[in-house]
Amino acid sequence: MDLESLVRPNIRAMKPYSSARDEFQGDARVMLDANENSLGSAGPEQFNRYPDPHQRAVKAALATLKGVAPGQIFLGNGSDEAIDLLVRLTCVPGQDRILILPPTYGMYEVAAHLNDVHLERLPLTADFQISAEATAQILASEAKLVWLCSPNNPTGNLLHAAAIEQILRGFRGLVVVDEAYADFAAAPSWTTRLAEFPNLVVLQTFSKAWGLAGLRLGMAFASPAIIGYLNKIKPPYNVSEATQQHALAALHDAPRFEQLRHQLLAGRDWLAARLPALAIVAEVFPSDANFLLVRFRPDATAVYDYLLARGIVVRNRTTQPGCAGTLRLTVGTAAENEQLLQALRDYK
Repeated sequence: MDLESLVRPNIRAMKPYSSARDEFQGDARVMLDANENSLGSAGPEQFNRYPDPHQRAVKAALATLKGVAPGQIFLGNGSDEAIDLLVRLTCVPGQDRILILPPTYGMYEVAAHLNDVHLERLPLTADFQISAEATAQILASEAKLVWLCSPNNPTGNLLHAAAIEQILRGFRGLVVVDEAYADFAAAPSWTTRLAEFPNLVVLQTFSKAWGLAGLRLGMAFASPAIIGYLNKIKPPYNVSEATQQHALAALHDAPRFEQLRHQLLAGRDWLAARLPALAIVAEVFPSDANFLLVRFRPDATAVYDYLLARGIVVRNRTTQPGCAGTLRLTVGTAAENEQLLQALRDYK
C-alpha cells in the first residue's frame, strides 16, 4: 500500500487549521489566545476553556490499556466521525469508490452517499462470512476503502480472521476493521497486528461495553501516518472537555468495566438459551456481540409492532440482505430481558 497515493491530492497539499493550543507547549498562567470567557462558565461546572485538541491525557491512558502508542490513536465524536473522515481522506467525490459487505453497519453507506462516493457491495455468505469469491473481488478492486465489521452488525458474528488477513495482505487500499463489539468477543483485537499491516485501521468505541454512548467518543487505531492525516482534517476541538474528563474517569475504573461486560455476556447467554424454546422463534444466530439476531415466524414485522405496542423497542432488520424475518435484540438488564422474554411468550 502507498498511503500517499490513497490520500486525496488536495488533502496532501492542504495546510491544517492551527489553534494557539497547537502552537503552544508548556503551562500558561495567562491564556488570552482563543477569545474564551476568562471569567468562567454559566452553570455549576467550569468549561470556559477549550479542550485539549489532541486529547493527550485520554490517549496516554488508552495507549497503556490497548498496548499501542499514543500516536496510533485517533479520538472522535463517536466512531461515525472516524468513518466519515476516512472516506473524506481518501475518496474524491464523484470519482472514487468504497467496498462494503452487507448486511453490515449502515453508516458506511451513509458516509459514501454524503461524500458522493460510489459503493461496491459484496454480500456475505448465508452464514455471514466472506466468501472466497468476495475475497478475490476485493483484492482485484480499485476501491480506496473496504469496511469489515467484526463482530458484525446486525448479525453479531466475528468474521473469520483468515479472510481478513488475506484481504490485509492483498488489498491496495485501507482495510477498516470495525470492532465496536470486540469487547464481547473471545478473540484478540486487530490492534495487536497494527505493526504488521500499514493499511489497517481498527475502529472501537466507548458506546458499548464501556456504557458511555451518551458521551459520543469513538476510537481509531492505525499507523502514525494515517492518524496524522486524520488529525489534519478533523475539526480542531472535536472532543469536548466534559467527554475527555468522563472518559478518563472510566478508563481509571477498569473493575466496573469488567463487571458490566460480564453481566452483559451472562445476559446474552441467558437469552440465547431461552429464546429457541419459543414457538415464534425460528432461529437464534450465534453472537459475539451484546445483541442477538433472531429470525421469527411467521412475520417478524408483526412481532416488532407487537413489542412496540408493549413499550419494548428492538431493531427490525428484515430488509437487510440475508436477514429476512429477523429482529435484532440488544441484551438489557436482567429485568428488561425478563420483560422481553415474557412479552414474546405472550405473543399470539
